[in-house]
Amino acid sequence: MSLVLPSELVVDRFLPTVRAMLATRLAERGMTQQEIAAELGVTQAAVSKYVSGESGGDDRFRDDPETVATVERIADGLVGGEMDGYDALAELLSLVRSLEDRGPICELHEEEMPALRGLGCDLCVRGLDPDVRAERDVLANVRTAARTLASTPEMTDFIPNVGTNVGMCLPASGDETDVAAIPGRIYAMGGRIEIPANPEFGASKHVATAVLAATAVDPEIRGAVNIATDDALLEAAETLGIEPLEFDADYEDRGEHLRSRFADRGAVPRVAYHRGAFGIEPVTYVFGATAVDAAELIGDLLESEST
Repeated sequence: MSLVLPSELVVDRFLPTVRAMLATRLAERGMTQQEIAAELGVTQAAVSKYVSGESGGDDRFRDDPETVATVERIADGLVGGEMDGYDALAELLSLVRSLEDRGPICELHEEEMPALRGLGCDLCVRGLDPDVRAERDVLANVRTAARTLASTPEMTDFIPNVGTNVGMCLPASGDETDVAAIPGRIYAMGGRIEIPANPEFGASKHVATAVLAATAVDPEIRGAVNIATDDALLEAAETLGIEPLEFDADYEDRGEHLRSRFADRGAVPRVAYHRGAFGIEPVTYVFGATAVDAAELIGDLLESEST
């Protein structure tokens, strides 16, 4: 993993772009290249490149409304005498802090360090936070679970038409944004399983609803996978000593219905299923302490079913 600091991106990508934008705006307001060079602390030759459009830069910042507004404000202030270098620096520092908070600098940082993707990273804003470790662990677990499913023999036969997803929630989760899953779901295509993207928090409403219902009854259960309902698979669960729980497919509040059924059982079952309804495909949920636990149980069920 390459270690890239956000400050490197500010120096290498943000500053050249903003300097070019400022040079252009100041030239449009009548400043000479020598005056612009003095304001920006660069050479006149650099200003010439900025103004001619030869300096490159990053369109992500050029097109960012907040960056454009800040540059316009600084240019007006410098030309009108309402700002000096100190004021302009304060404006730019404030802009950098804003762009590091889920803005273009944050996007660039995720591109340079893919390990940050999906975290909703606030590292630049909140600093070192133990919650980030928990988020990374959950994302890694879901990623491993998805790969486990993709390598499980015969798994393609149990992918519903609506797709499969695998999810896992953070401890003490409140809503679906605390549940990591695969964006776009997992599909079977051409006899193989396609995982369209790395896991992200808030990526799946359906599997998140099941996970949150389970963890509300038993905090030790934080992972789930949905697959197609199949009688042979349900019989395999019973062979392994698991009593599947049937629930209704047609209901208004699925989360509340699942919580009620789990509470009636007195525990969260490892396997819960429904038979479908009008416009609703039959689906089975397999639960586990983690997403990997749920994925591995599916492998055990498929192996038992085939013997």
